[in-house]
Amino acid sequence: MEPQNISTVTEFQLLGFQDLLEWQTLLFSIFLFIYFLTVTVNVVIIVVVGQDQRLHSPTYMVLKHLSFLEIWYTSTIVPLLLSNLLSWGQSISFPAYMAQLYFFVFFGATECFLLAMMAYDRYLAICSPLHYTFLMSPEMCSKLVATSWLTGFSTGFLPSLMISKLDFCGPNQINHFFCDLPPLMELSCSRIYITEMVIFILSIAVLCICFFPTLVSYVFIVSSILRIPSASGRMKTFATCGSHLLVVTIYYGSMISMYVFPNTHLSPEINKIISVFYTVVTPLLNPVIYSLRNKDFKVAVKKVVASKCGICGVRMKEILFIS
Repeated sequence: MEPQNISTVTEFQLLGFQDLLEWQTLLFSIFLFIYFLTVTVNVVIIVVVGQDQRLHSPTYMVLKHLSFLEIWYTSTIVPLLLSNLLSWGQSISFPAYMAQLYFFVFFGATECFLLAMMAYDRYLAICSPLHYTFLMSPEMCSKLVATSWLTGFSTGFLPSLMISKLDFCGPNQINHFFCDLPPLMELSCSRIYITEMVIFILSIAVLCICFFPTLVSYVFIVSSILRIPSASGRMKTFATCGSHLLVVTIYYGSMISMYVFPNTHLSPEINKIISVFYTVVTPLLNPVIYSLRNKDFKVAVKKVVASKCGICGVRMKEILFIS
């Protein structure tokens, strides 16, 4: 019996939002604006936290790392999305697909751990303020941040390795806007049961292990807030923590629905919309919720801006005087 000739797919085509061809220009403008705003806001956070001595605390250290992560996380997804909207179907080689897939898993897992750290930090600050400096010392914070990055870095290897072992014989069109796991596995001509189970268990380990402690932390936080005697104090604290809980719920909820309880009955377009929340929206919401609503941070922004404007003003005067 002669062996069958099976062609191996070496390039994939991301269809993106081709079902919305008449909206391509509008979508491009919206995603470009969100991307520009996300990068700008996160850069501002990194600069302000780095320059203001009053913000050199564990809380803002984690926030700075989260902002640094969000820049790379959104830059892993959005540029390819924008290119896809311009070209109406972006071709990508298998190695390039695997590279984006690895960094997506790496940054996504790291974000889960950093968000859990933010929740733990808020829990200690509100529910156990007397033990805060001991339990969240700068040294402990540095260790937790390093652990988050290393865990995320290692998490990306297993799915990428297992996907790279699969065979793809055609077709090569992927109905998505970035290099994600589920739509790629659907095209494989190999048996994917073991790969699906490993990815499912890994998703449970990362998402649920991070999400449930985060949820429990906010339950204790809300319980402590309700015991605050002042109504204005309760409202102020609850508004801040409620915003944190909202963005965490959006991020974890969309990720869990995609990787732990996948909505196979939903259309690809609905799944794309869900994916937009955790790849495009939350990288912008996180800095807005965690920093721009913070009074100390807003004061620090004004101080840094005033300092920079003062330096620019002095330099302009020197230039005019010399000329």
